[in-house]
Amino acid sequence: MKNFAALFTDLDQTTKTTGKIDALVNYFNNASDQDKLWAVALLSHRRPKRSVSTGMLSLWASALSGLPTWLFEESYHVVGDLAETITLVLPKPTSSSEESLTYWINFIKSLAPLSVEEKREKILWAWEQLDQVQRFVFNKLITGGFRVGVSQQLMVKALAKHANAKENVIAHKLMGNWSPEINSIREILFSEESHDISQPYPFYLAYALEEEVSALGEPHEWFAERKWDGIRGQIIVRGRELFVWSRGEELVTDKYPEFNVMLDLLADGTVLDGEIMPFKDDLPLSFNKLQTRIGRKVLNQKLLNEVPVAFIAYDVLEWEGKDIRGWTMTERRKLLERVCHTPHEVLRLSSLVIFDNWEQLAAERERSRDFLSEGIMLKRKDSIYRNGRRRGDWWKWKIDPFTVDAVMIYAMGGSGRRANLYTDYTFAVWDKGQLVPFTKAYSGLTDEEIRAVDRWVKQNTIEKFGPVRSVKPELVFELAFEGIAKSSRHKSGIALRFPRIKRWRKDKPMTEANTLDDLLQLL
Repeated sequence: MKNFAALFTDLDQTTKTTGKIDALVNYFNNASDQDKLWAVALLSHRRPKRSVSTGMLSLWASALSGLPTWLFEESYHVVGDLAETITLVLPKPTSSSEESLTYWINFIKSLAPLSVEEKREKILWAWEQLDQVQRFVFNKLITGGFRVGVSQQLMVKALAKHANAKENVIAHKLMGNWSPEINSIREILFSEESHDISQPYPFYLAYALEEEVSALGEPHEWFAERKWDGIRGQIIVRGRELFVWSRGEELVTDKYPEFNVMLDLLADGTVLDGEIMPFKDDLPLSFNKLQTRIGRKVLNQKLLNEVPVAFIAYDVLEWEGKDIRGWTMTERRKLLERVCHTPHEVLRLSSLVIFDNWEQLAAERERSRDFLSEGIMLKRKDSIYRNGRRRGDWWKWKIDPFTVDAVMIYAMGGSGRRANLYTDYTFAVWDKGQLVPFTKAYSGLTDEEIRAVDRWVKQNTIEKFGPVRSVKPELVFELAFEGIAKSSRHKSGIALRFPRIKRWRKDKPMTEANTLDDLLQLL
């Protein structure tokens, strides 16, 4: 555990890519195989299930520290992180531990079936064995809040360097349903191939195009497609079985029974990359419609009829059981057109946007909302299919967002390093002379602006509702958002897609903020 705690500290204290990779490689070179495997799992967001409630942990830490409950809760509010708060208030340990990361993971898992009193005794014992840094990591693990600033791509680079293997091979092996309780590190790093027929490929992700599109070179070197607003996924047909994976590495086959037809449409040994989209009457629906299906444990026939889905295929990653990611985009596109040559309501080919020059493509981009599209995807014709987010060959050229001027009416404290600042805001627009709340946003301001707003909130609070303050309706902010849809769940009757703060409108009085009618006209 000491070595993993030291790795956590090293990763947390550097922002340099090379520093993070060096720290990871050093850990992998010295850790036991089982600790190494659990480290990879934790950094891949495969955490042990929470076995103790956070309420119980707070109560026990408060009692052990000698702090009254109200003072512990106030401390938690200021710190903003329960694991860190517990670590800070606990008395110094009287013992020390040389146990491994694997030991403490198994310790956490073993708590699940115990009584509350048995859990308390074991947690108090554990806190006595661990120094402050180890306690912090332990508390992060047991509260389910373990996170560290390492991307999957960085970890893949470090593992590839450690194992002297290719990055794309390691990235592929880390996809899918593997577990430290079932698999070994040698299976992941050194086995020739996976025996899991459901295993997806790492997704290739595009960067946002922020420079002039003409800087990309000659138009004839690029494919252009519509950028759809759905759920990125992979369709896999292997061993005459169907597997549907989301970009979040979640196996979602059962959530989309419409895709069972893929077993008839696709040859065995085929993997397609694309977008899961709601389609009805041959037209795409908004993402809000798809959200009505996400998270539902049971899909009734009524919902399936109201929000049917289709798969818009972008790419072919595997054909006849062979990994073809090394083919050029042109070659893969020709194969994709063959695979999807017969029109079908569930399997749809992502159509190319035809253009001769950048001006024509810019005009097509401006028409994106006519297709319920977010913009244009640009893919270099000679590009291979890589893993992770890479610059150079794939770009997303999104349309400019919608904007609205709104009045801040509520503020709530943030979390982490901003726990003692009011950073989460609720906004309202005018409707028949009244301010009606319609969205929340918490990103977009600079640190200096956040501190200024925080001071204003504290000086202009009207009422307090737990962590929330209602404030004098005075500050106006310009909000940007990607889409808007009707919603019966919100008092305003609308829901926004990806709302964020674009700028603080210090030049505008609250009486000149937008109206609900202005927003309804965007529907």
